[in-house]
Amino acid sequence: MIRVLLVDDQPLIRSGFRALLDAEDDIEVVAEAADGSEGLALAGKHLPDVALIDIQMPVIDGIEATRRIAADPALAQVHVVVLTNYGLDEYVFNALRAGAAGFLVKDILPEDFLHAIRVAARGDALLAPSITRKLINQYVTQPRTTGTGAGLKELTNREREAVALVAQGLSNDQIADHMVISPTTAKTHINRAMTKLHARDRAQLVVLAYESGLVTPRNS
Repeated sequence: MIRVLLVDDQPLIRSGFRALLDAEDDIEVVAEAADGSEGLALAGKHLPDVALIDIQMPVIDGIEATRRIAADPALAQVHVVVLTNYGLDEYVFNALRAGAAGFLVKDILPEDFLHAIRVAARGDALLAPSITRKLINQYVTQPRTTGTGAGLKELTNREREAVALVAQGLSNDQIADHMVISPTTAKTHINRAMTKLHARDRAQLVVLAYESGLVTPRNS
């Protein structure tokens, strides 16, 4: 059973998502919150698999709530998916930096929404190659954050190669084919790189790969 926390200040949005999720046999909404502060408290109480968090909320916004969840070892199992009305914008990029596993636009089709919840629950990033390219074009090409490349020297050559392929939006199976290794070995390289770079998930790994200069837009 996939356990979901809904955090949005609009009751109608929450009720719509809840009705959709409760109709599924493998998904359960464990709690709802109307602001980021309440959402944090409920995340700690219920330890959901997925926290759907709106970006713009009162008290504590979605970006700060995401940052606090990502920084709390007790909430390591909680995969944050941010909700937005506007598609890819700087708020979304900041949420990915803060540790979100991905994002959804509120006008998403129901079947795509349900698929996204299941993807996030598995711990996979909700970043298609097209979204990765938009991130690169709009935000990652901005000046790098100081120190973002510090962990690169800790990576092996194979780990660096795997991270570069993740940053291009490839799946584990595609990375395995490209590197002529098994999917399990590809996943191992990626997980070790995430640990060394202190990346919470693949979404954050993508951001770090470009910010650190491991991958640049022109060779993506």
